[in-house]
Amino acid sequence: KASDVEALARQVDDNGGMYFVPAFNGLFAPHWRSDARGCVVGLTQYCTKAHFARAALEAICFQSCEVLDAMRKDAGSALQIQALRVDGGAAANNLLLQLQADLLGVPVVRPEDIETTARGAALAAGMGAGLWDASHFLASDMTAIKQLENPMMFHPSIPDEVRHRSKARWTDAVQRSLGWERASNRA
Repeated sequence: KASDVEALARQVDDNGGMYFVPAFNGLFAPHWRSDARGCVVGLTQYCTKAHFARAALEAICFQSCEVLDAMRKDAGSALQIQALRVDGGAAANNLLLQLQADLLGVPVVRPEDIETTARGAALAAGMGAGLWDASHFLASDMTAIKQLENPMMFHPSIPDEVRHRSKARWTDAVQRSLGWERASNRA
């Protein structure tokens, strides 16, 4: 189960040199490569299911880093990310958020209520449908607003050189996934 991944991944201190690129249907932002396919690189006889679990969590983080790095590059010095705010089901995984902070190099902030995006979408839909207006929401649901004030913070805990080395290995793994699916390879 998805809820078991954190405990499994915590059984090891690192990914054992294994990187998982989940390009099941190509790679999307920022690569935009439909010829990429999922791969595992660095697999040895010493890798365990715990290493696989950790590599899968790291893959989520590396992909988020790639998108944020592309945004930084596009925006130039105008975009300085001070922290990454997260929510949703995956945000319940403390190891995932610590890995994200480590690989991104900025704090990751999780609100007490991890379903804030879903709640906001539902409230906006209700306002759009005329079920209530903004003043009703703000007056009646201050508890939800207050829950945003008690975040849990995950601070980067690895040296820059380790972060850069890990990202370089990820980039190498991504390169190995490219070009796998070509029209000439299809049966």
